[in-house]
Amino acid sequence: MREQLAHQAARIIAEEGIADFAFAKRKAAKQLGATDTQHLPSNDEVEAALHSYRALYQSDSHPDILRELREEALAAMQIFVEFNPYLTGSVLSGSAGEDSDINLMLFSDDAKAVLLSLLKNNIDFDDGEWRVRIGGHDEIVPSYTLTGESGVLTHLIVLPENMRHSGGRHPETHADITAVETLLAS
Repeated sequence: MREQLAHQAARIIAEEGIADFAFAKRKAAKQLGATDTQHLPSNDEVEAALHSYRALYQSDSHPDILRELREEALAAMQIFVEFNPYLTGSVLSGSAGEDSDINLMLFSDDAKAVLLSLLKNNIDFDDGEWRVRIGGHDEIVPSYTLTGESGVLTHLIVLPENMRHSGGRHPETHADITAVETLLAS
């Protein structure tokens, strides 16, 4: 049942453009009549099923969509190069679809520096907050959401500089500019 739920959630995400994995899992459980289950699949299981789904049913369109998202991510990363940006999420992992957002982590001890960069570059944005775990406890950090010409949302999460050196960055989950360029070249 867990595997069926993962594949149904993946189908929902791919076909309906839902980005919220928890919502897709609950919807899949309801569709499969497993609403009382306490054992929904993990996000990793849904992501693996999503990769399979896209390979089977979207093999013609998905590579182009993914490339466009990664190119847009790289362009944003180059604008914010002074903040050592990292790409994370579905655009990096390859499970992103046409309705996916781009997630970038920026590093600065001066959160206003990112704001000033946005203003200096005449970039329209919405500001917000993001909850992250820093030093064993939850903290609120600033975030900014940009809407690209293509309509894709790019979320900028501003983290303290010392988090860049925390050792929590892994090539499969975090990519700097060079790594994104390498992905695009392959």
